[in-house]
Amino acid sequence: MEMNQEENIGIQGKVVAVTGGLGLVGSAVCLELLRRGALQVRSLDCRKTSPWSDRLKEWGVHCINGDVVSIEDIEEALDGVDCVIHLASYGGSGKEMIQTRRIEEVNVEGTRNVLETCVKKGITKVVYLSSNGVVFGGKEIENGDETLPCLSSNQYVGPYDQTKSVAEQLVLKNNGRIVESGHGSLLSTCAIRCPLVYGPGEEKYLDRIISDARLGLLLFKIGDPNSKIDWIYVDNIVLALMLATTGLMSKYSKVAGKAYFVSDSSPINFFEFLQPLLKNLDYDLPKSSLSIPLAVSLGNICKAIYIMLSPLLNQRWIPQPLILPPEVYKVGVTNYYSIKKAKEELGYEPKTQPEEAMTETIRYFKDKKRREVDGPSIYAWLFCVIGLPSILSVAWLPDIGPIPFLRVIALFIFRSMLALRIASGIVVTAHVSEAFYALWLARRVDPRNASAWFWRTLLLATFSLRLLWKRRGKEVEQTAIREGLLTDSMSV
Repeated sequence: MEMNQEENIGIQGKVVAVTGGLGLVGSAVCLELLRRGALQVRSLDCRKTSPWSDRLKEWGVHCINGDVVSIEDIEEALDGVDCVIHLASYGGSGKEMIQTRRIEEVNVEGTRNVLETCVKKGITKVVYLSSNGVVFGGKEIENGDETLPCLSSNQYVGPYDQTKSVAEQLVLKNNGRIVESGHGSLLSTCAIRCPLVYGPGEEKYLDRIISDARLGLLLFKIGDPNSKIDWIYVDNIVLALMLATTGLMSKYSKVAGKAYFVSDSSPINFFEFLQPLLKNLDYDLPKSSLSIPLAVSLGNICKAIYIMLSPLLNQRWIPQPLILPPEVYKVGVTNYYSIKKAKEELGYEPKTQPEEAMTETIRYFKDKKRREVDGPSIYAWLFCVIGLPSILSVAWLPDIGPIPFLRVIALFIFRSMLALRIASGIVVTAHVSEAFYALWLARRVDPRNASAWFWRTLLLATFSLRLLWKRRGKEVEQTAIREGLLTDSMSV
């Protein structure tokens, strides 16, 4: 896309480092900097790869594997840099929210490392991605603005917002600090307060919600149905960060030392926001609701369980918690903010409207679902994973462990060992035959995932096969639509 030259002022010819550059927002920021004429863009991220890393390398982004907690990694990444866009953070969602030590290290110590390195190396511009949670303590905020104070540490709903507040204050207090080797130059900083981000490729919130919906674990809505929160589309938060960067680069900066709320400026109920996305993916919103106190109680139970699992939380096989207390407040209690100051001083105006943004998001997740092997609910998994081994065990294994007890129950149903063994044979035959049928069908409908469909159907039988049938029906429908359009165009 051709850029207005005024939009590139301060970025053209500069070397810019982006911490957290392999994430959704970070990768988009890196690419936008290159589009705007940056001489070099560096991404510092503790991950070695991400869904965007290959594209970043293709565009010429210098991807550095390192951690903001390590001063050595920071100094290497920021050597010779003109500006830093500090996005790296930890603990905003799911299992991460339990790991308070890591949250403190990344969000506070990591930010301090960035600032000290900037001063040491003569870097004069720092843009910090903060959170709108720095003023939120679980009580309703309607159309809040930048005059709202940050809270004391014990008033926040969780450690993420508390540490983001500390980090933001560090960033803003360092504005005007004299940098070394800068001939009297001063450090200029500003902060962008970001709400929940959505868009194609979003991993932290939407992906988790969709996974819960697929497994049948999206059990209830939370809070008042009239509650509203802010969201921001990825392109809009990138725009805000670019405006903050160019604002700091200008000779007479108006943005230095300030924080700004940004959003799509369309506050909406959390579950109302999700409805079109889930509907297009053939998932349902829950019909029942939990009050905030009940949801917080459930969140505390989940929190206690995951605290006990703390040593294992980085293992991929540990699932995300159902809900945690900070998430209850963030999605169930009204908190949205005015972007008037960002409009007036940054020139920020959401360039992608919510309808278009949601359309793009839906398109991405529909395509992702089409490319993956869909699965049944958690209840089907439990039924098959427990039921199939159980019936085989009681039919064929000797009396060991709990088998005698289970066999008594099975014989109450089947009346004889012969009937039980015949039933187990029928079950195995059904699973195997359905698996081979699924393999045959998948090679025609979803050849990329044919092997996965085979193994999943071998375990889950009809629960998996009916999802493949559903996919086949959609493929037939789409083919008919395409053929109809082709016929219409030829007739014209």
